[in-house]
Amino acid sequence: MDQRHFDLQLSHLKERLLLMAARAEALINTAIEAVRTKDAAMAEHIFALDREIDRMEIDIENEAIALMALHQPMGGDLRFLVGAIKINNDLERIGDHGVNIAQSALKLAGEPDITPLVDIPQMSELALAMLRDSLESFIAGDYEKAREVCRRDDQVDSLKRHVLVKLSMIMGEKPETIGRGIELILVSRNLERIADLATNISEETIYIVQAKVIKHRFEDSQ
Repeated sequence: MDQRHFDLQLSHLKERLLLMAARAEALINTAIEAVRTKDAAMAEHIFALDREIDRMEIDIENEAIALMALHQPMGGDLRFLVGAIKINNDLERIGDHGVNIAQSALKLAGEPDITPLVDIPQMSELALAMLRDSLESFIAGDYEKAREVCRRDDQVDSLKRHVLVKLSMIMGEKPETIGRGIELILVSRNLERIADLATNISEETIYIVQAKVIKHRFEDSQ
């Protein structure tokens, strides 16, 4: 195996993943802004962004598989390619959750507010920061940063619970708000899943760098 040529191809793959991550982040930002402003046209734009991410996922997966078949890497290089395929899939799923948020934005467009967005903007900021940091840790091979991302997932979970409690109270007092309240709860659930997927990316980074499996608390059982 020509290691220099292989390393260049790995660098190209990393760049493609970073570009895909940037597209996913832009999609989520746009979806949340569409919810905040009740902008139906903005929400519709999400679907085109998602199709672009879907195309990128297929291209990146094919590239990674071709590198494995051509070079038959071992050790850390093999773990990197396997991890890249999994992370690629996680980014595509993040785009899907953005589409779900956009669909809620379309249903909320033109409807009056039932309450300020509670903790949804903060959830969005935390989830997107986790996504950025998880990709940075993956590219840099920074397992300490990856572990820190995993620890932050609890903050997003806590905010989601607060959103559920607050909106449930409002819907109980004002039944006419139930439809809108459910859409906001769905937005919070999709943000929680985005944070979970960022955690998955960080777990893959730890596996690539340290050959340790920490998902499902597997590390604690060893």
